[in-house]
Amino acid sequence: MADTEALGPDAESLSRFVEHFAAQLVEAGIPRMPARVFTALLASDTGVLTSAELGEQLKVSPAAVSGAVRYLAQVHLVSREREPGSRRERYRVHSDQWYESLTNRGAILKRWEDAVRDGVTSLGPDSPAGRRLSETLAFFEFVETEVEGMMERWRAHRETLFGDR
Repeated sequence: MADTEALGPDAESLSRFVEHFAAQLVEAGIPRMPARVFTALLASDTGVLTSAELGEQLKVSPAAVSGAVRYLAQVHLVSREREPGSRRERYRVHSDQWYESLTNRGAILKRWEDAVRDGVTSLGPDSPAGRRLSETLAFFEFVETEVEGMMERWRAHRETLFGDR
């Protein structure tokens, strides 16, 4: 292995990847700055960066990083932690971030189900809107069940691939 390979990608390659993958996340509905911050964390060797490091790498202000991290923490894609012996925060992406994010979506789906169920009751199950809401409710219930099963299969598959982490 060449010395440059041991050091990881060069800054240009890293930047290209971050912008490319972030663009894909934006296409999927994630706001641009959170997508860039998340991808920068995901592509870092440690999975941990400070606000200053993120700002320098992405060439953005601390306020932009702060807003992005707030969003990412809300959707459970990153966590905040204090740098030991310092008041500075650093931000961490975990190896199971996708799992955690999807698992936490279950609570959101449950709230949506409850709200839609109330709508069916309020509008009447036999009205056109009630029938449409009933189908929406059935879809949410189906997705919730499928995600639970998929997550169980993922845990077993991950164990096979990577062992117990």
